[in-house]
Order: sequence, then C-alpha cells, then structure tokens
Amino acid sequence: MIADPLAPLLDLTGVAEELAAARDRADEALRHRALRRQGGPVAAEASLRGAVASAALEGSAYEVADVRAGTVTDPVLQGALRVAGAVGGLVDLWGTAPRQVLARLHVLAARGSVPEEELGRPSGDPAVAARLDGLAGLVTGGTSVPPIMLAAVVHGELLALRGFAGPNGVVARAAARLALIGSGVDPRGLLAVEVGHQERQPEYVGAAGAFATGTPDGLRSWFHHYAEAVRRAAQELTAIADLFLR
Repeated sequence: MIADPLAPLLDLTGVAEELAAARDRADEALRHRALRRQGGPVAAEASLRGAVASAALEGSAYEVADVRAGTVTDPVLQGALRVAGAVGGLVDLWGTAPRQVLARLHVLAARGSVPEEELGRPSGDPAVAARLDGLAGLVTGGTSVPPIMLAAVVHGELLALRGFAGPNGVVARAAARLALIGSGVDPRGLLAVEVGHQERQPEYVGAAGAFATGTPDGLRSWFHHYAEAVRRAAQELTAIADLFLR
C-alpha cells in the first residue's frame, strides 16, 4: 500500500483542529434558511464577490458595485469573472483530469493578459511539470486528508510553482475552489474563500511564501491562514444570505 503523502501534515500542531473548526463554520453557514429559496441569487453574489477579490489579489482592485454595473474592463478582472462563471461546469472533470482543467482555467483567466500562444500552457520547466503531475495525483484520489487541507495544498502549491504566465493566482484560487466544491464541502460553490484571502492580504502573501519553504512552521502558517479564510467566507455567505431575508 502506498502511503498518503499528505497524512503527516495532520500531525502539525493545531492544524487538524483548525481545519475541522473551519469546516464546522462552513457547514453552519451552508444551512442558512435563505438558501432554500434564494440559493441561486446568493450563489451569484458570492461568485461575484469572490471574483472581485481574486482579481484584487492580482493587483486589479475594483469596487464590487462598479464591477456589478459592468463598467470595469480590466483584463485580469474580466478573466476572474470568466473563471468564476465556468467553475461549476468543470467540477466533474477536475476529479479525473485536473491538468486539463488547469489549462482551461488559465485560458479563461489570462485571455487578454498574456500572448495567445501562452494560453493554457504551463511552464516548460520539467520540475514544474513533475510537481503538477504530483498534484494531479493527489486530486484524483492520492490522498484521504480532509478536503479543506487538500484545497489548501492545491492552492499553495500552484502559487508556489508559478506555473502559468500572467494571473497565475486566479488559477490557483479557482482550483482550490474546485477542490472544495468537488469534495462536497461546498457543493453549490457558495463559499467565497477569496474574500477571506483579500481581507487578510498581507498574511495571505506571507503565508503563501512560508508554504513554499516546505518547513513545518511554514506549512502551519499557511493552513492557519487558510482555515481563517474559510471561516471568513462562511461569515460572508451568512451576510449575503441575510440580505435575501429582508
């Protein structure tokens, strides 16, 4: 039997407990009574806010109201919106062909930001290719760690690799969202974890850099941040859902 390569991460001090608490908070938010009748509009608003936050993390920051009004033409923001709109249709493929999904996400995210010939093509560095293959193996059943941990690893690894030209972070955040949706943590795509990352942007950047070191302290830092971002996404969902009860 092949050992689960991520299992040792659960032994990092406090990590399992923090991720479990984040899952509990997400589950609570996903039981909001507004979602019974207004799930579609709530999902659309959460998707919009997530896309705006993801673009902001790439340096393209705009007010949600301006984006909602359709007045922003920034290519990174438009790419983030395209990605947000496509995520739901990529869930099934993510679990079987994640490399293909990553290429599609990059095409959507980077159109207008990078040359046409670079769209959907990861770096040709053999080391990057090998790590992307390893990540694909985890996504397609190579680990049994809690889904939020896997989503955090997907996100952190894609940020660390910088495998795609242009808005690589938009791709990484969308892939993490797919990991949460496909695992059943967030089956309707209601948790805008990107908002949590943006609200703690200095910590996000620092923790992502710490994750890339691969040290126990660096990994703990990233998982702590990720758990906080999921909890913040749950708060955001609750706030959005409350609006639809008025």
